[in-house]
Amino acid sequence: MKVSLVSVPVTDPIKAHKIYTSLLGFETKEFDPEAQLAIVVSPDDSNSTAILLEPCQGSFYEEFKTAAFDSNLPILVLKAENPSAEIERLKSAGVTIRSDLDKPEWGLTNMFEDGCGNLLMIEAVTE
Repeated sequence: MKVSLVSVPVTDPIKAHKIYTSLLGFETKEFDPEAQLAIVVSPDDSNSTAILLEPCQGSFYEEFKTAAFDSNLPILVLKAENPSAEIERLKSAGVTIRSDLDKPEWGLTNMFEDGCGNLLMIEAVTE
């Protein structure tokens, strides 16, 4: 089996779609603003696992999102050939990088805020 779709909790899927596509660099797989439906994929592999930007306002998922953020836990871990270059690209796009969480001894490196109340992490491709 392969993972087909993962859900990332966001308060506003329309705003999240704009952030994930224009700042973070993902591509749209499916987008229907009226239905609050936003699904994005990696531009490197559009057949890879898709990310559903899940509306969570007023649900247990919103509490989970907030608790994960407040605990400095990434909601999603991404891979990149060159994490340092990717972090620099994100930084120049205005994304908040969490250098306060750069603690390699704990495995917390390359953490950034997605602009939707979540922490994401980039790790190096090891293949």
